[in-house]
Amino acid sequence: MNAPRRLGLYGAGLAALFAATFALAGAVVPDDTAAAWSSARSAGAGEAGTDAGHGGMVDGGVVDDGMVDGGEAAAPAGHGSGHDAAAVRGLGLEQDGLLLSPVSAPAEVGEDGTLSFAVTADGEPVTAFATEHDKKLHLIVVRSDGTGFRHVHPTMADDGVWSLPWTWAEAGTYRVYADFVPEATGENVTLSRTVDVAGAVEPRPAEEATASDTVDGFTVTLDGDLTSSGESVLTVRVTRDGEPVTDLEPYLGAYGHLVALRAGDLAYLHVHPEGDEPEAGAVSGPEVAFVTRAPTPGRYLLYLDFKVGGQVRTAHLVVDAH
Repeated sequence: MNAPRRLGLYGAGLAALFAATFALAGAVVPDDTAAAWSSARSAGAGEAGTDAGHGGMVDGGVVDDGMVDGGEAAAPAGHGSGHDAAAVRGLGLEQDGLLLSPVSAPAEVGEDGTLSFAVTADGEPVTAFATEHDKKLHLIVVRSDGTGFRHVHPTMADDGVWSLPWTWAEAGTYRVYADFVPEATGENVTLSRTVDVAGAVEPRPAEEATASDTVDGFTVTLDGDLTSSGESVLTVRVTRDGEPVTDLEPYLGAYGHLVALRAGDLAYLHVHPEGDEPEAGAVSGPEVAFVTRAPTPGRYLLYLDFKVGGQVRTAHLVVDAH
């Protein structure tokens, strides 16, 4: 048999084999199952495309794999925007296209200097901020073990750089939060970076849960359960020498300001006071109610700022969410 004839017969045999194979597949695999396989492959291809290009480097940390600032997990872009109380916030230096610049601060304990930073979008400084809780920007600073808490309000220069005088009392790693509302979106944003302060760090044992704290003779107690299954109403009561304090003064648009952080990673919870904003010169007490929601079960660190006699004091509470 000549070569062309042999090739022709071989090709005809392959065609018959493929036809038989497709016929068998059609009999064994239903059409809807085949369609599902095709859909799954398409989805898998899309996910693989999403991962393409991961591993970019910013500030010495891998950003696209969810790691920033030396290996800390960053909140996914867009999370924590608006008033979704259950979202994990404050663990990333970027949100909704806004970036917190590196924080400049004194490097050692006891060194007088300036803490400064900027918020940028597309490489340009953001300078238009809405007023929220009486301020354009709230700056929260706390050490990784929950100590050294400060809630302050820097001023912004014309070039968009926020700053204020600064001195560190103790060494350690601190998380610096910028909490603000840009006028462009009207949505709340919380960005953060970590700052290392040189010096010997004294280890502290983990804090026990406590629903009461006393500061400058004022005792603050907490009523209510923090949960991850829905919104919680937390009510703080302020007393002095066993008597209710009824001359709480307005502070940041309420009779108290509460910051809640998740122990371990210091995720930032959105907390808002109940009731209308008080008028200037009004007083109230002894109770102030707040609404929030824990993103997960676990231990949370609460810091209540309250104002009496023109002085702001901070009580520290520790609660377990379920």
